[in-house]
Amino acid sequence: MTSGFQHLIRLSDDTGLFEHARYATVRRQHGYCTDDVARGLVVLSRESRPTHRLTRLAECYMTFLSHAQDRSGAFRNRLGFDRRWHDRPDVGDAWGRAMWGLGTAAARNAAPWIRQEALHAFALGTEQRSPHPRAMTFAGLGAAEILRATPDSTMAAALLTDAVQAIGTPPEDPSWPWPQPYLTYANAALAEVIIAAGDLSGDQELLGRGLRLLTWLSDVQTRNERFSVVPAAGWQQGEPRARYDQQPIEVAALADACAVSATVTGDPSWHLGVRRAVAWFRGANDAGTRMWDPATGGAYDGLTECGPNLNQGAESTIALIATLQHVRELT
Repeated sequence: MTSGFQHLIRLSDDTGLFEHARYATVRRQHGYCTDDVARGLVVLSRESRPTHRLTRLAECYMTFLSHAQDRSGAFRNRLGFDRRWHDRPDVGDAWGRAMWGLGTAAARNAAPWIRQEALHAFALGTEQRSPHPRAMTFAGLGAAEILRATPDSTMAAALLTDAVQAIGTPPEDPSWPWPQPYLTYANAALAEVIIAAGDLSGDQELLGRGLRLLTWLSDVQTRNERFSVVPAAGWQQGEPRARYDQQPIEVAALADACAVSATVTGDPSWHLGVRRAVAWFRGANDAGTRMWDPATGGAYDGLTECGPNLNQGAESTIALIATLQHVRELT
């Protein structure tokens, strides 16, 4: 199973990455968003030997993020096809994901000029903090990338520490050992930040906490040896859990966190989570249906009780690419 970047290229133009598609066709009327451009920069920067086309795409996404950022370090999120911003700069999820994209680009992008510009924008972004735990989590992922490349980065270390504090401490409740009373989206990213912080700081207690969180999260999102992830509506402690609409972003977050855990611990058993994530896209899911289109390389936007939502937007396609990037570590 391969996906490549063909659908990501199809969803992009010389401004950025379109958010939505009807089936595989871009819906220009919905415009672009910083959230997805940042996600796109993450997966492009993970490529150690990108083609010329992918490097130009990374340049485009980097330019978009630079344009989205204001002098305070905050980010706008929504840009219309008319090239006008529809919101004001803030420090919500778009800021967090932009920091993730910038941190990954600064640490890992193959082009030195992209690394340099990304580091400049990341440094400006660290002047901000968000009151939202998810936004701080995403920013923490970017900080961890910086620290892996530059262990003495004080600005990244401070941001990662603040991200862990924003996530909070899990309650002493074996039935719900999660730092929040609900699961929403990209849940495994919270565990990944704690795991990264514990590893990079040498704090074994923190590392162990993160690994326990990921173990619990993986277990509650596994049914019959396959991933059955929390749907878009979320799941609150003590409430019944819906089965659908499952989202690719949740599967990709599990793959990311399990891959990091395997690297940090040296324990290959964590690769099982990556394999289950890949298998979910291939059809080992609650509907027994393939969640990507081999003709386009795009991923479907959600898993419903009637099968896949056949639209192939940016978020789901990037989730597929991110998951498949980890397959190289399994061979």
